[in-house]
Amino acid sequence: MKKLKLYLETSVWNFLFADDAPEKRDKTQRLFSSIKQELFEIYISDIVIAELSDTSDINKRGLLLSSVKEYNPIELVRDEEVDALVKKYMEARIFPERYIDDARHIAIAVVNNIDIVVSWNQDHMVKVQTRFGVNGVNRLEGYKDIDIATPEEVLSHDE
Repeated sequence: MKKLKLYLETSVWNFLFADDAPEKRDKTQRLFSSIKQELFEIYISDIVIAELSDTSDINKRGLLLSSVKEYNPIELVRDEEVDALVKKYMEARIFPERYIDDARHIAIAVVNNIDIVVSWNQDHMVKVQTRFGVNGVNRLEGYKDIDIATPEEVLSHDE
């Protein structure tokens, strides 16, 4: 069976060490355990690396960047095709202007034919309205649909 391709948005990495949110941390760690078992192919982007590098807590920043090295996801890069798709998402008002990086995460995944964007960002990414909006634009622009899900949803998909 084909392994699902997962784009791990920044919040997923952050919740690996979120002692203040033990339920989400535990579910995130379960996802990474499945990744260790090579049940999924994982991807990130230069945007994820930049956001993790901007973590203000120097100890947590070190843990986050070490985790990226440990799990060794394939790094995707933003290009003109991604930027054009982001522009379409923004014109469709799927994301507020100040959350343009959320649109970039999704566009990078879509352009690179990823199956699921995994995120804990339920304010702007993991919600029905965003899925419908993104996939509506994707279809109009000739791309396939993409799922946007929490680690918990990904794990339940795999059971």
